[in-house]
Amino acid sequence: MQREKKQLRPRDLYLNRLIAFQDTEPVKIITGIRRCGKSSLLKLMVRHLKDSGIADEQIIEMNFESMAFRGMTVEELYGYVKERLPDSSRAYLFFDEIQRIDQWQDAVNSFRVDFDCDIYVTGSNACLLSSEYATYLAGRSVEIKILPLSFREFLDFHGYTVKESISPSGAVRQRIHAFDGESYEVQELLEAYMRFGGMPGIADVGLDMDKALILLDGIYSSVVIRDILERERRRGQRQITDPHLLRKIVMFLADNIGNTTSLTSISNTLVDEKLLDRNRKGNPSVHTVQAYVAALLDSYVFYQIKRFDIKGKAYLRTLGKYYIADIGLRNYLLGFRDMDTDHIIENIVYFELLRRGYDVAIGKVNSQEVDFIATNAEEKRYIQVTESMDEPRTRERELASLRMIRDNYEKIVIAGRCANPASQNGIKIVRLTDFLLS
Repeated sequence: MQREKKQLRPRDLYLNRLIAFQDTEPVKIITGIRRCGKSSLLKLMVRHLKDSGIADEQIIEMNFESMAFRGMTVEELYGYVKERLPDSSRAYLFFDEIQRIDQWQDAVNSFRVDFDCDIYVTGSNACLLSSEYATYLAGRSVEIKILPLSFREFLDFHGYTVKESISPSGAVRQRIHAFDGESYEVQELLEAYMRFGGMPGIADVGLDMDKALILLDGIYSSVVIRDILERERRRGQRQITDPHLLRKIVMFLADNIGNTTSLTSISNTLVDEKLLDRNRKGNPSVHTVQAYVAALLDSYVFYQIKRFDIKGKAYLRTLGKYYIADIGLRNYLLGFRDMDTDHIIENIVYFELLRRGYDVAIGKVNSQEVDFIATNAEEKRYIQVTESMDEPRTRERELASLRMIRDNYEKIVIAGRCANPASQNGIKIVRLTDFLLS
């Protein structure tokens, strides 16, 4: 049955980060790929304010994807808000997809200087935080990065709850319970997450393949057409004009998540497919690929991760990796075929680490690689990710590079399957489901 009104579901991780900056000077800038829940997060913040006693007239909301504000100039934006400000109390200003207003930063900076207000904005492109805008808001903005749903959020959004029980042997067992009383193994729902991904809109259509494909196609089209091709046209840029070439680069990166990748390798593949010209001077194929990849990174479709030499304690310039913001989007692009479970798990773990506030790099120790070095202000963790730790050869391979690291920081292997998750030589072995639900 269709919902009459879209349900506003909690995103407490991000809402709490916003609340922590409520009534402080910085402009709160919420960024992330289209349709990952930025607009809903603004609505959740508005609801929090109202529940805290803020009056309706103190809150001004504008969504620049609405026809009501189409074609609005920055001067008209300033006038619109000024007319609606409350007389003697603080205003709370919410601007959704503000990048659609040219020179938006002039208005936001004026609001901050001229009025008693608390400002929240969202945008689907990293150019919101580029140097030209940062000049206006330098030191006066904070970025809240929002991602598609985590596995736990995926369960919550789809109406599942996790229940724990103690087995006769004393082990903790987890099962997933649906609202209709059915129960499932955690692994079954993880496989659904790995198939459908974490775009919040999937919860509105249900775990139905045909409907999910339509929704994911709409997300891809809106990212490519609105956030990349249209934006380049508005800026007068001529480098990114070919949607077919852009899709080819998207598919190459999607097919190579977790693999070390260079712009040259992408360029050579596209030259071989006759999408780029090898014979033009100045190696324009690599320059063209660089522009397209930068646009995809700016639109939060892909995230790039750099390599770090653990012994040399320095970042390496070559051969980083790319991960896609949503596995469902990858499956839509590549046809939902069964493949690369190892790299899919790696992709999921990477974004889970970002959600938990870690800076993440690839580790290099001698000729070996560590999948992730995760650091924050309090700790550092070395993490290997693998599909299975049940085969002795695989177990030894995954442990070998961690053993080569001589410091005392935590070392972990996260495995999709593992019959006996236990520590070995001080290295923790953790099931993927346990890690995602911890």
